[in-house]
Amino acid sequence: MATTRTTKNKSTVGFSEEERAAMKEHAQELKTATRRGARATKADGEADVLAKIAEMADSDRVMAERIHAIVKANAPELSPKLWYGMPSYARDGKVVCFFQTAEKFKARYATFGFNDSASLDDGAMWPTAFALTTLTAADETRIGELVKKAAS
Repeated sequence: MATTRTTKNKSTVGFSEEERAAMKEHAQELKTATRRGARATKADGEADVLAKIAEMADSDRVMAERIHAIVKANAPELSPKLWYGMPSYARDGKVVCFFQTAEKFKARYATFGFNDSASLDDGAMWPTAFALTTLTAADETRIGELVKKAAS
């Protein structure tokens, strides 16, 4: 007969509590999108993103507000939307870039990342996500350049 032992450091198989919460948020986002249907507007997505940003802890909120402004200024053609409970920016319904708070998965840094629909290809290897603890003026300029390239 097999026995099982539980230890304090036991690793579990499956999704973490945070991952399950993100999936539930995504399911709710899909329901909202379905309810809005064809009458959905870019303003709806922006309102959703701004409401989510307002809920964030101060350090994440400040970065998310700056990133939102940077994306709008450098790629106004991208549409704000929530994606797994994160602010993201899409072209033709496909997420190009996103901001993930440090708090979301209890990480020590926030993340600004790009999906494969971003036009960032540079040879055989290029970065697709960046860790953020603060945003300097130089960081904001670099993010603006990357967003502009990603949306092209």
